[in-house]
Amino acid sequence: MSTNTTLSFSSRELRDLAVAWVALGLAFAIFFAGGGMRAIANVFGGGLVGPFLVSLLTAGIGFLLHELAHKVVAVRFGQVAEFRADYGMLFLAVMSSLAGFIFAAPGAVYHRGMLTDREHGLIALAGPVTNLALAALFLPVFLIGALRGSDFVGLVGFRGITINLFLAAFNMLPFGALDGKTVISWSKGVFAVVFIPSLLLTLVLIFAPF
Repeated sequence: MSTNTTLSFSSRELRDLAVAWVALGLAFAIFFAGGGMRAIANVFGGGLVGPFLVSLLTAGIGFLLHELAHKVVAVRFGQVAEFRADYGMLFLAVMSSLAGFIFAAPGAVYHRGMLTDREHGLIALAGPVTNLALAALFLPVFLIGALRGSDFVGLVGFRGITINLFLAAFNMLPFGALDGKTVISWSKGVFAVVFIPSLLLTLVLIFAPF
């Protein structure tokens, strides 16, 4: 394994990260505003600023740090790694949110170099584990909002928990190009330890009557 652990960002990579963050923040803001004409009315009525900020702080940061975690671990294993935004998919994310649903695949971290199965698995695992850590960090934000009666802080906390748990569970699905397929190919035990709690907690937050 290489000991090269230098972490750097090209100007193109920083631009792609910024565009993906803003586009996903907008897409989730439109989605949570109800999509369609209701969301458009909010845009022109000036009512999307608050929801946009909430989405940047929750969904946007969740996606951003998920991808950066892949990069950090890949570089730790001596890889040349960079994030590349998929502008077509970012456009689709915004358009799908207008239709009332979200299809978000903002891009990916691409890396090259020789890796073991374990290293591949750890790089893939880094994204979902980061989302789980973010969900835990948003929990006290939600509690502070509830205790102080702040709807905005409470909403940031709740959305942060829900979105990051969903991102962890979704990305751990063992299909296609998702992280879970790489993780389960390396270690079924590690896959189960991360995927099962992520899925159960996500289902509780989505379907629990509160």
